[in-house]
Amino acid sequence: MVGGVEEHLTVGRVAELAGVSVRTLHHYDGIGLVQPSARTPAGYRAYSAGDVERLREVLAYRRLGFGLREIADLVDDRSTDAVAHLHRLRGLLLEQRDRAAAMVTAIDRELEARAMGIRTTPEEQLKVFGAQLYEVIGSAYPATRRTEPRIAARIWDALGDARTVLNVGAGTGSYEPPDRDVTAVEPSAVMRAQRPAGAAPCVAASAGSLPFEDQSFDAAMAVSTVHHWPDPIAGLREMRRVARRVVVFTYDASATGWRERFWLTRDYLPEFADLLTDWPSLADLTRAIGGHAQPVLIPWDCADGFFEAHWRRPEAYLDEQVRRAVSVWTRVGPEAEERAVNRLRDDLSSGRWAERNRDLVALDAAELGLRLLVA
Repeated sequence: MVGGVEEHLTVGRVAELAGVSVRTLHHYDGIGLVQPSARTPAGYRAYSAGDVERLREVLAYRRLGFGLREIADLVDDRSTDAVAHLHRLRGLLLEQRDRAAAMVTAIDRELEARAMGIRTTPEEQLKVFGAQLYEVIGSAYPATRRTEPRIAARIWDALGDARTVLNVGAGTGSYEPPDRDVTAVEPSAVMRAQRPAGAAPCVAASAGSLPFEDQSFDAAMAVSTVHHWPDPIAGLREMRRVARRVVVFTYDASATGWRERFWLTRDYLPEFADLLTDWPSLADLTRAIGGHAQPVLIPWDCADGFFEAHWRRPEAYLDEQVRRAVSVWTRVGPEAEERAVNRLRDDLSSGRWAERNRDLVALDAAELGLRLLVA
């Protein structure tokens, strides 16, 4: 504020202060990402304080590696204010700093060893990169993995009248009901760091050994996480032990013809089937909690970017940031990923994908094997 009047910044001044080009700012303006909303006394477009705050968030997410489409979704999220964005950015930056510091330390140790004529073993050399799966994919979660309200409604309805809820494998907090007393469990420090300000308290623990007494909660929930557990059946039994009601959102890989129901795995990524070779059957999963399974259809415009979410938006799978937030791509390996993406890109360009999947255009939702287990 200058003399009681809000000061506006010209495009050139903003570019100078932010260390970006005027062309970049014009591009952000053209795509509607950050549009200067004020005018200088001479009539030129200028950035208000609110515009600058939005630009600050855009540039911060951009420098963390997020794509522009994901950034737009993040900064347009009305449930996240400026303070929440700052908390999220701080957590991401701290995680990035800690990872870099750990790698520097490991490299320094190897340099010292080599100076003394000692060769480190292959196992030791790889330890610098040997994070758990969520440590690899976790930083992409805020951009593409968020609550899909229609699926959330199914999950929250299944919780019934439960007032205390344990969220197992909680990640960054998607799908946690806002009107219940929630306690989260998440083993990954990266994911815990990205939980927004005001999120439920989070305990560092794993599903297979929940640090709670029997029947401590009215309900326990687990959303898109069971496939990451070392022993899914043991984890589900633990949920049954600590809660009177259990709700699990997961995947059915036991139905006849399940390998053919999704075009991405059928035509481009057959390696997906190998990931589920030892996956328990749906009957085994439901038996572990003493419940039943309900199919969950995926809306064509699903907001949560899980693996099957873009079934009617195939171009999304060409986006590196979309893929990085889904464990399947990390688990199949870079060669399979590159081959699948290149083939899909070619088929989208030639029209082959549209020809093979023309029936999907008329669908508002698809049945691709997602299930809600309720006990």
